[in-house]
Amino acid sequence: MVGESDQTHHHPVYTEIVHRAHRAGLAGASVLRGIEGFGKSNYIPTTRLLSLSEDLPVAICIVDAEERIRAFLPELEDLRSRGW
Repeated sequence: MVGESDQTHHHPVYTEIVHRAHRAGLAGASVLRGIEGFGKSNYIPTTRLLSLSEDLPVAICIVDAEERIRAFLPELEDLRSRGW
């Protein structure tokens, strides 16, 4: 999971992951915006009224055979080294 505002090369991390999965020929990918959650900062952003957040959690779901997804994971190492 990444934050909605996490960036790499001036665009969202989730966009970069989806585009890499597409270039790798994986079967599918979806980005799901969370309504509440927490990550490395332990801060809990939420969409509740009066506490709107600009950095909600975002989950990226990639669909394919397990071995193809495992083979794809090294393509994301440069993003992981940045903390995502």
